[in-house]
Amino acid sequence: MTEATEIGGAPVGSGAAFADLHCHTRASFDSLAAPEAVVRAAATRGLTHLAITDHDRIDGALRARDLAPPGLAVIVGEEVKTAEGDLICLFLERPIRPGMSAAETVAAAREQGGLVGIPHPFDRFRNSLLDEAGPAGPAGLVDWVEAFNARVIGRSGNERAAAFARDHGLPGVAVSDAHSVLEVAVAYSILSGDPSTPAGLLAALPSARLVRHRASYLVRGVTPLAKVIQRLRGNRRIEAVR
Repeated sequence: MTEATEIGGAPVGSGAAFADLHCHTRASFDSLAAPEAVVRAAATRGLTHLAITDHDRIDGALRARDLAPPGLAVIVGEEVKTAEGDLICLFLERPIRPGMSAAETVAAAREQGGLVGIPHPFDRFRNSLLDEAGPAGPAGLVDWVEAFNARVIGRSGNERAAAFARDHGLPGVAVSDAHSVLEVAVAYSILSGDPSTPAGLLAALPSARLVRHRASYLVRGVTPLAKVIQRLRGNRRIEAVR
């Protein structure tokens, strides 16, 4: 993985795709971002591919896919809470229930022909799988690691994630982990080919070029308020059941 030219900057080669593989809508218990606003922002900012990965559900992703403007491919995904930590599952046709083991969750995604990545590794403030399972456990199960997550606080979490990816021969990607419209595409990956299918994304990941930026803490500070509002609306985190 390498640093990359930003959208709108110098040429990055023909056939380049600009992909943010971790983004939330108001289907998540901690976001107020309308799916139509998210896909509009993604297209306006130059993304060609956007994975909607709401917590433990895919209805927001399905709506975003239906509302996506021309030129933007929406990948239906889910951020699944496993017994060991969170996983990102992409190219889903139906939701994966939370609370299973990481291995069971990966198997459920594979049954649908999906791909799996590790979100926000080594983040001390979130449900990060690598902190819980240890550095060697999940390496053989997944297709990529978030080497840069724009919401990880401080530098060490992302630095450790990038090192983990290198040490275990896994592709690394940069993602916004957007929970608000303002955060969409603040970080993303430039990929070769067409990552609109599992095979296409899998082939593109090893040569991913990472664009790393962060939203301000003020923007990210909206998340606690979003949780309160969503709770009042009855949209709480789906309970994990073993």
